[in-house]
Amino acid sequence: MEQGPLAITPARTLRAELVAVLAGADRDSFETAPVDALDLRLEGLPGDRHAGFTRRASGREPWYPRGEEIRSGRQISIVSAEELEEIGRAMGVGPIEAGWIGANLLLCGLPRLSFLPAGTRLFFAGGAALVVEAQNVPCRHAGRAVSRRTERPGDELTFPKAARRLRGLVASVERAGHVVPGSEVRVRLPEQWIY
Repeated sequence: MEQGPLAITPARTLRAELVAVLAGADRDSFETAPVDALDLRLEGLPGDRHAGFTRRASGREPWYPRGEEIRSGRQISIVSAEELEEIGRAMGVGPIEAGWIGANLLLCGLPRLSFLPAGTRLFFAGGAALVVEAQNVPCRHAGRAVSRRTERPGDELTFPKAARRLRGLVASVERAGHVVPGSEVRVRLPEQWIY
């Protein structure tokens, strides 16, 4: 089988603004709320439900038995203001709040944040660096949280459909550091190609 030429897109750097940082009240809390700052550690956000170097496999990893211990690539949840507005429009409500769906970081200036490829690195002024692992797939759990806030029971099912490929990203902490709202974020996309 003959293969055509391989198209390679060079690495590049984008800029965004960190609009808000959010944390849950405790490990049992799905929703998050704005805080003044976050201290990210290599294991994630201390006290957060997704903190840790490992986690249990779920329906998101059908190639592993449920409950099997695997490396965590879901330490931090990142969303964009632009995509939350788009989800809200698709649902016929105002913008979805980042905390309703358990986000830790809200960025502005990256309208297609959810399409940043795995391996993208985000560098924060306080020294922290994150590595994008994957898109965050919308689920009914987040839909239930949105439905409680909009007071529209059908939104539990509407949200996962409206948020498909707009739900943001999950990332792991590559370098510990302090993050505060209002600071610039350097976004380093890796060289890309399609296999």
